[in-house]
Amino acid sequence: MSSILLEAAERANRYVEALPTRNVAPTPEALAALDRLTGALGSEGVPEDRVIAELDEVGGPATVANAGGRYFGFVIGGGLPVSVAANWLAGAWNQNTAMEVMSPVGVRLERTALEWIRDLVGLGPEVRGAFVTGDTVANFSALLAARQSVLERVGHDVARQGMAGAPPVSVVVGEEVHVSMLRAIALAGLGRDRVVRVPVDDQGRMRADRLPEFQGPTIVCTQAGNVNSGAFDPVPEISRAAHAAGAWVHVDGAFGLWARASPRYRGLAEGVESADSWALDGHKWLNVPYDSGAVFLRDWTALRASLASGPAAYLPSGGSVEPFELVPEMSRRARGIDAWAALRHLGRSGVADLVDRCCAHALRFARRLEDAGFRILNDVVLNQVLVSFGDEATTRRIIAELQRDGTCWCGGTVWHGTAAMRISVSSWATTTDDVDRSVAAMIRLAGR
Repeated sequence: MSSILLEAAERANRYVEALPTRNVAPTPEALAALDRLTGALGSEGVPEDRVIAELDEVGGPATVANAGGRYFGFVIGGGLPVSVAANWLAGAWNQNTAMEVMSPVGVRLERTALEWIRDLVGLGPEVRGAFVTGDTVANFSALLAARQSVLERVGHDVARQGMAGAPPVSVVVGEEVHVSMLRAIALAGLGRDRVVRVPVDDQGRMRADRLPEFQGPTIVCTQAGNVNSGAFDPVPEISRAAHAAGAWVHVDGAFGLWARASPRYRGLAEGVESADSWALDGHKWLNVPYDSGAVFLRDWTALRASLASGPAAYLPSGGSVEPFELVPEMSRRARGIDAWAALRHLGRSGVADLVDRCCAHALRFARRLEDAGFRILNDVVLNQVLVSFGDEATTRRIIAELQRDGTCWCGGTVWHGTAAMRISVSSWATTTDDVDRSVAAMIRLAGR
């Protein structure tokens, strides 16, 4: 067994070392070759060394190189080498962190990593967290807790009684709410089409002066880091109004909450600690391998109550809260080990530097593209840049050609009715040279 693990490690290392020189997008030929890995399952097995070779030699070229420094789509982190290595080791350990008895080391490191993250982003010591697959499930988990809490206040235990016969729960969001939040709202049975939308300003921030009158059980979902502009909702003002009416305030901080780890950018998220729950991703700005998200709650007992599964004779009871009691899954991989390794390696100053460097690269993108005559559509306050190359057709053409070109990869969006290229700088691997090469490619394609 050891020989195949070593071979996989060697092949993976060669892949990572080649990232700086390879195209970001796979070629049509590489995608066509994937047919060699599909089709009906054979009656006989294939030797393990051949399986790994096929994955590397056929699958590798068909990957999107988002682990490199020139991928700027979808706010995807690059995967710090130390966290990738920890992920491999944890995979070899094959730990199930549902309960401490199943994996003492996995649960201990998970709890430690959550405490480190909580302190880095400035949440109170009473706040408790749990690792989940990503921001959508973190938002969903927070909504389960919020739903349980606001309905308990009016005498309805939704975990036991369900939503049938429950008083209606109002959900308030901004007009720029992220789709993952809407998906979580649907999963929680609160209804995407029932949300109350609050107007936003020109950067996508919810306007606290346009909040509705809160009546009955209410959950307010705010944003720390607009997915287009990077802007932050005024959470302190929203929290004051919401809490005065007994509402629950949630912060979707998938990437933006990490700004609080940087002394330079902490002020953008001033006061988010006034909320009741928070969601963030490790696979974004912490740059750990997929998948890794976390939910944090001030009243974590509400989440525990909402997920209670009833007694099971084979499950130990009593003592400390087990990880599975605070997450939708029971069996779960030890994703906290990846985050622990990244945080242990970086320390507070390293996480701050990672945020600062990405933001500096975003500013460099904005300035160089503006100097080249293109229009920057947002205030570049964090790591997000929106650029228009002229009319809608031209902008969309350049986005498509850039994705085929392979120098870098950026996605498209629509901002205030204008088609735009969205540049998200989230990778530890991005350098000034990566930015300059990418800008040069954009200018070259725009000049065709």
